[in-house]
Amino acid sequence: MIRYQTVLFDADETLLNFQKSERAALVEALNAFGVDPDEEMISTYSKINSATWKKLERGEITKLQLRTARFADFCTHYGFDWNVERLADTYLQALSRQSYLLPGALELCQTLSHHCRLYIITNGIAFVQHGRLDESPIRRFFKELFISDEIGAEKPSTAFFDRVIGAIPDFDAATTLVVGDSLSSDMAGGIGAGLDTCWYNPAEKPVPKGMAITHVVKTLEEILPLVLGA
Repeated sequence: MIRYQTVLFDADETLLNFQKSERAALVEALNAFGVDPDEEMISTYSKINSATWKKLERGEITKLQLRTARFADFCTHYGFDWNVERLADTYLQALSRQSYLLPGALELCQTLSHHCRLYIITNGIAFVQHGRLDESPIRRFFKELFISDEIGAEKPSTAFFDRVIGAIPDFDAATTLVVGDSLSSDMAGGIGAGLDTCWYNPAEKPVPKGMAITHVVKTLEEILPLVLGA
């Protein structure tokens, strides 16, 4: 008996290799500004970007502010006197063309699609996520992409999950699973919505005390038996 009829997948670092995509887009953008970034510079941007997205999840900034804030902080850090709007545009256009999958993502989605309904839930910027997902080989396995820009709310907010739940026909919370890599976005959001959760945790980090995550997996392959009840 199939345990979960509906699976809500996060996109970046759950199915898509965001680190690889981010790196390629950042190198392209900085090259356009005459800089060939080293590993330290790439790592610094990644940390700034991650911290900025956390601010968005906490409701401290808007998506519009996020778009340039991370680049403003990056330029301040290195003393670059650049047009951050143009830098942000260059980066986002480059990122929209990067669609690398994590190992096992294609096979997992293909197999699950024969047994249950799959949806993407992501906080990414709409045109970027469409660019990366619409041409991806996994796109055909998903019934719909729920992108925060388009539904007007961000994970982990109740509003985001309420709108997702309201858009899925014959939604049944008892047979729905949220899968993602982020504790603050995917797991917190899923728990807040009263849904079972599966934390994709390849680094094997400890589960925070008091956080009622339903399942924890190290590899994508482990998700299949959880969903199918094997």
